[in-house]
Amino acid sequence: MKRAVTTLPLHYGKAPRWLFDKMKRLSAAVVSMILLEFGAREVLRRLSDPVWFQAFGCVVGFDWHSSGLTTTLCGALKEGFASTTSDFPLAICGGKAATSRRTPQELTDYGNMWEIDASPFVALSRLCAKIDNSLIQDGYNIYHHTFILSKDGDWAIIQQGMSEETRTARRYQWFSRENLDLTCEPHTGVTCDQQKETLNLVAKESAPVHAATVDFTRQDPDWMSKTWKEIALAMPERHYIIAQDVDANRLGRVFKTLHESQPETFKDLVQVHGVGARTIAALSLVSELVYNAPPSFKDPARFSFAHGGKDGHPFPVQRKTYEESIAFLQTCLDRARINDRDKIEAFKRLNRYASNSNI
Repeated sequence: MKRAVTTLPLHYGKAPRWLFDKMKRLSAAVVSMILLEFGAREVLRRLSDPVWFQAFGCVVGFDWHSSGLTTTLCGALKEGFASTTSDFPLAICGGKAATSRRTPQELTDYGNMWEIDASPFVALSRLCAKIDNSLIQDGYNIYHHTFILSKDGDWAIIQQGMSEETRTARRYQWFSRENLDLTCEPHTGVTCDQQKETLNLVAKESAPVHAATVDFTRQDPDWMSKTWKEIALAMPERHYIIAQDVDANRLGRVFKTLHESQPETFKDLVQVHGVGARTIAALSLVSELVYNAPPSFKDPARFSFAHGGKDGHPFPVQRKTYEESIAFLQTCLDRARINDRDKIEAFKRLNRYASNSNI
């Protein structure tokens, strides 16, 4: 997994309307260029890359170190393509707060329009949100969820969590790929500089916990509850959950539900209704103390201005330069659509020259 380090402090307020309107146009033009040249899967790959995504936010003029870069850039992309024709090959669904809860319906609507079954992607959207909330217990609660789907079935997810304690945000990014295991090192990046001891059940070191907890659910529910009570009475000094964190009666009901569900894999277990962060933490403690299979506590979290930042740092947004950038990209797109690729080729030559000159 790629590791990217940057500070994402919580900034209140929002991007000014004039800047957001430009962000919509420029971000849409950049993505359209990539679509034209490399296709939808490459767009998804880049958006799921934490460094590329951060740089993209800087290019369109947002603060490099602001938590708002994630939510505003995703919102700008979504609105920027909202007025495109129905043959646009990407569905940008979800967003911040209440908007994130509309993701399942938006995915379903695109499925109907494209005549594909969207239900697997709806389930995937919910599962990935649950993984980042429950299998990575780092003190960041997910409040932003953007699911980007292509007509070919490729996808990317950009989520962000908030910590009221540290007043920082943490971004989680996903990308569909071959042999992807959603419960073992699934992210393309987890971005935050506030590292701490974290119950990390998607670390490869936590694989024994997966097997132990699935085995535990196959036991008699009464024995499961009795085992938990014994653990709760004699917890070791170093632990990541205390008995008061868990409602023993509710946990007993969840144990019964898990036993009746008979999950075959850890992924199945996570998807059982009623299994949340506290249940997962309790099962991890059982795994550690009963099965001698401790979980990982490795925190999974481990740029360039082209147009300036909205708060004037390192310099104010250059409106004229911004407009010229949009106009240039739009001209490239318009000409490419009629097979006049001179400007795109010139753009490529400029990039090669810059690379060779170490500019």
